[in-house]
Amino acid sequence: MIRHISFPRIIPKNPYLLSLVGLTVGGTILFFAGRTLANNAVLQSIFSCQAQGLGGAIPTIKVWFQQGTNLSFIPARETIRKVWLDDPSQVTLDFDGPMCLQFGQSSGDTGNCNNSAANVIHLRRIKKLNIPGLPHTNKTLLTVVTEKEGQKKLYAFRVLYGNGSPEYNTLAVFPDPPAPTTPSCVRTPQ
Repeated sequence: MIRHISFPRIIPKNPYLLSLVGLTVGGTILFFAGRTLANNAVLQSIFSCQAQGLGGAIPTIKVWFQQGTNLSFIPARETIRKVWLDDPSQVTLDFDGPMCLQFGQSSGDTGNCNNSAANVIHLRRIKKLNIPGLPHTNKTLLTVVTEKEGQKKLYAFRVLYGNGSPEYNTLAVFPDPPAPTTPSCVRTPQ
């Protein structure tokens, strides 16, 4: 035997109350979802002049154990010509295209540096290696020389070692904004 159970229907006296409750609940969900997405950003961006340190601050890039971090010059349409990593004991580097390899003062037969065609550097944090002669530090400097239409640019990034969950996976360098609409990155002497 099946019994039919009827539930009383509750209708609010003010029909706008239901809409207000729905908007409040929906807004709360969007607020917290937005914060969660902001904390797990895929892309961080920086203008070329900021990345060159022309505003007076050395930009940073963070690397974590869980995943690598990309440094992309694709938005700026710049080609990477040369890279230095001062302390290679905790970070590996890889590139999205051919790179000139030079070790020490003499380059030997390592390829033509003018034919380097990379636009992205992939940094990966590794367990610290004991390299004789290198002091223990919690950061290092990554120097990058790029070229676009015959003009070279020099970038220097302080590499920081992150723990826990990665905050982003790509730091993208964008071309500088047009000067008339936004202030320049370059500080004027006081």
